[in-house]
Amino acid sequence: MAQIYGVLKLRIQRGINLAIRDLRSSDPYVVVSMGTHQKLKTRIMHKDLNPEWNEELTLMVDDIKTPIHLKVFDKDMFSADDEMGEAVIDIRSYVKCWNKGLEKLPDGCVVKRIQPNENNYLAEESPCIWHNGTIIQRMLLKLRNVECGELLCELEWVSVLGSMGLLELQQLHA
Repeated sequence: MAQIYGVLKLRIQRGINLAIRDLRSSDPYVVVSMGTHQKLKTRIMHKDLNPEWNEELTLMVDDIKTPIHLKVFDKDMFSADDEMGEAVIDIRSYVKCWNKGLEKLPDGCVVKRIQPNENNYLAEESPCIWHNGTIIQRMLLKLRNVECGELLCELEWVSVLGSMGLLELQQLHA
């Protein structure tokens, strides 16, 4: 089994303007995977194109180069579930936010702003904010391979190695 360096809390807050896959609406849920061994999903929100899941999913991190994949589906009763778009989160940008001396920052201070580009799924600037002794990255993800839709999410790191934090993990995978 691989060494676990930490835990990522991924908060799936809500979907915005998701695609219609049934007659006038959809029954969306999100499947989250990281690597080949972790797969989680949110609950199904019936007949809702702007669902509010507010669910926290926990992922074990054994390699910061492994991205998080999110796929939105429409739950169907009598046929295969319809795809409603996908997004990928590269956690390396989040990990790079961590520096020594952050504990001296005031709560709510923006540590880094990650800009949207052709290589990420960000719909707008994504701030990494110092909050209660950790960094939370808020992100609005533009779904791809679909006509419309976005996901509002947050990332938060929880160390499981005691004294070994993200700084050491960055060096291991540099």
